[in-house]
This record gives sequence, structure tokens and C-alpha cells, in this order.
Amino acid sequence: MITGNSKLSSVQNRKTYYSIREVCAQTGLEPHVLRYWETEFPQLRPKKNRAGNRAYREKDIELIFFIKNLLYEEQYTIAGAKKKITESRQNKDIQPSEQPHEPQPQTANKETVRLAIDELKGVL
Repeated sequence: MITGNSKLSSVQNRKTYYSIREVCAQTGLEPHVLRYWETEFPQLRPKKNRAGNRAYREKDIELIFFIKNLLYEEQYTIAGAKKKITESRQNKDIQPSEQPHEPQPQTANKETVRLAIDELKGVL
């Protein structure tokens, strides 16, 4: 038995397919959210086993994390996230995690507010 080799143990624990429950546990999302995203994002199409249950692959889970980041962290709309995913798929040499970060309108609004506060402090 080999101990202390995290690469080996992670390879041994790696599965080919994951159930929707396992994916939800990994991503922190609810099953209804994943099912909805499957209707909105054509790139997210998990296979189904003989019983009709969803069977997610590693690349499906990576895409789910990418979508989650776009929607929840970067505050993209569904339409904006679709466009971003399509762009990243067309530019295959850049992986989703390596995409250049584009400033979001909310970030720009915060900066505008900070500048206004600094100006007001100068007036007072």
C-alpha cells in the first residue's frame, strides 16, 4: 500500500461518471439549478445511463464550475454567460479558467462611487 502519494490516490478516486447528487455536493448547487442550466446551455449535456439518470463527466463538472463563476461571481446574465462560453469554445487554446477578466459594470459602479466619495471628502 502506497501512502502519502496524493496524485495516485486522486487518480484512484477519480470516476468516469458522477451522479447529479455527487455533482451537487461538489459544486454547492441544487439539482434543479443543474437541470435548468442544461436547458439554457447547449454545451452542458450530460449523458444518461440506462435508468435515465444523468451521468456527468469531469468536463461537464468543469463547465458547471465555469458557469457558476460567470453567473454568481462575475454577475453575468444567462445570455452573457452563453456568449462567454461560446467565445471560449471558439478560442480553444485558452481554457475557461485562463480567460482574461473583463471588468463588470458593477465593479465600475463601485469605483465611480469611491471617486465621488473622495471628491465629497475634499469639499468638506
